[in-house]
Amino acid sequence: MNLIPLEIDISTDFGQVRLIWVDTASGPKVRKIFLPGDRRPDTPGVSQASPDEVPVIHHLAAGIQAFLRGTNVSFDTGILDLEQCTSFQRSVLLAEYGIPRGYVSTYGRIARYIGIPSGARAVGNALARNPFPIVIPCHRALRSDGSLGGFQGGREMKERLLIMEGLRIGEDGRVVMDHVWY
Repeated sequence: MNLIPLEIDISTDFGQVRLIWVDTASGPKVRKIFLPGDRRPDTPGVSQASPDEVPVIHHLAAGIQAFLRGTNVSFDTGILDLEQCTSFQRSVLLAEYGIPRGYVSTYGRIARYIGIPSGARAVGNALARNPFPIVIPCHRALRSDGSLGGFQGGREMKERLLIMEGLRIGEDGRVVMDHVWY
């Protein structure tokens, strides 16, 4: 068991993705995924590693690369260190994880789904701090009017991911809301 954070950089079609994890008694746990374009603070005390050394991390890295090429990948949340999140954020992240490829939802719909009808803003804030983008596909959450809202990888990346998943963007820059979840 090694609680010193380890990191790898994953080359993708969008740019470098950084993955930070720790080895725990129950196996590797991902602490943070940084997308290209996301502010990447220096990570003192984090050691570079090879994904080949840890098969589960290698599998996750390959899955992220495939997903960002447009492949339909199903990720396992068991590798995520969800315990670092508040119970509210965990409920939001797991609801977001439940939105299938090719669908979107809104911050308000997710809030109603988790039992907090007036919690759209809180849901948006929880997703803005999603430590596991791509694995938890927060690009599938939109504003109620179909506009994109924020995304750690930037608006262009969010739009490209949605288009890769078969969604359409109207002339006004809003997602055509014909595949809505929750």
